[in-house]
Parts: sequence; structure tokens; C-alpha cells
Amino acid sequence: MISTDPAQSSGADGGGDRPSREEAEGAIRTLIRWIGDDPSREGLLDTPARVARSYEEIFAGYGEDPVEYLRGTFEEIEGYDEMVVLRDIRFESHCEHHMMPIIGHAHMAYLPDKRLVGISKLARLVEVYAKRMQIQEKLTAQIAHALQEVLNPRGVAVVIEAAHQCMTTRGVHKPGVSMVTSQMLGAFRDDAKTRREFLAIIHAPQSPLES
Repeated sequence: MISTDPAQSSGADGGGDRPSREEAEGAIRTLIRWIGDDPSREGLLDTPARVARSYEEIFAGYGEDPVEYLRGTFEEIEGYDEMVVLRDIRFESHCEHHMMPIIGHAHMAYLPDKRLVGISKLARLVEVYAKRMQIQEKLTAQIAHALQEVLNPRGVAVVIEAAHQCMTTRGVHKPGVSMVTSQMLGAFRDDAKTRREFLAIIHAPQSPLES
């Protein structure tokens, strides 16, 4: 079940003890000292404030309810019952283990039953979940289940391909490696033909309109 509770959507614990901006900036100054630099030197004086502001943007998904972006559906579909596919949705997220970037593309599809949703809302759905600390598997499932819950289509498919800097710039240092995850629901899980059609579409050569 996807929660629409503002406290849960924002990541708040409901206890009113979220750190202040001043406390966040103080923590960043502590990290600067911990890595061996001096937060009071000229080049770093404004860094804590800049980092705090950048975190507000990078992790803006905690303050938004992804389900709300799907509420504005429309039912005048004129009998359209084939899959709706949106591919190559670029996103930037951060892994919850090392807080390092995950950069990739999401592909999604659904088989409408009685309702459609604007394609910009699908992209926003990806964006909201991506702007939280994530693991790719969870991100994939969250997008798929939100679509299924709100639109109640005959099927949902989500595939995400991404590079994780926690393994390309540190640790095992393996650049050029990408991770692929998928979540298939309804007809996309049960019908191999439907699933193959979706995979063929998202892996087809880029059209001139997309270049």
C-alpha cells in the first residue's frame, strides 16, 4: 500500500525533532574537519550552507507525495487498450548505503483499463522517488506499485538501468558497469508475449524524434 500520509511522504518521524538548518550546517562543518580540512578557511566558509541547499534539492522527494502526481487521470480513452510506454526517463538518485550518485534511465509501461494519466506525471513519479536515498530494487518496485495502485491498469512494467558511483568511483572501482532491475505486474508478468513486446520497444533503436 502506498502511503499518502504527509509525515510518511516527507520522511518525517512525526516527533518534531527534525534537525534545524543550523544543525545541518554544523554537521557539514564537522565532516569537513573530520576529513582533515578547515571549515573556517576562506574557500570553505560558505560550503556548509551550499551543501545544505543542494541537499534540499537532491532529496526533495521526501517532501512530495508521489501518488498525488497520478491523481489527475482522465477516462476519455476512446477504447484505447494497448500499452502506453515511456522510455529513457533520465534520473539521478543517491544510494542509501554510501550516499553516492545513482545515474540512469527508467522505462515504464502500463496497459490501461479505464483511465490514462499524462505522460509528464509518469516522469514526475520517477523523479519524486529518485530524489530520496534509495536502492535500485526498491526504486523500481515503488514506481511500479504506485502506478498499479492509482491507475488500476491491466498491467505495469518498469525497467531501470543505472550506474552506481559507490562501485565505479570507490570500492571495487569498476567503471562502465550498469545494473538492470525490473518489476512486472499483471499482464506483463503473466503474458510472455506482452512482456516481450514491452522489452522490444524499450530496446529498439532511438528514433529521430528522440535524438
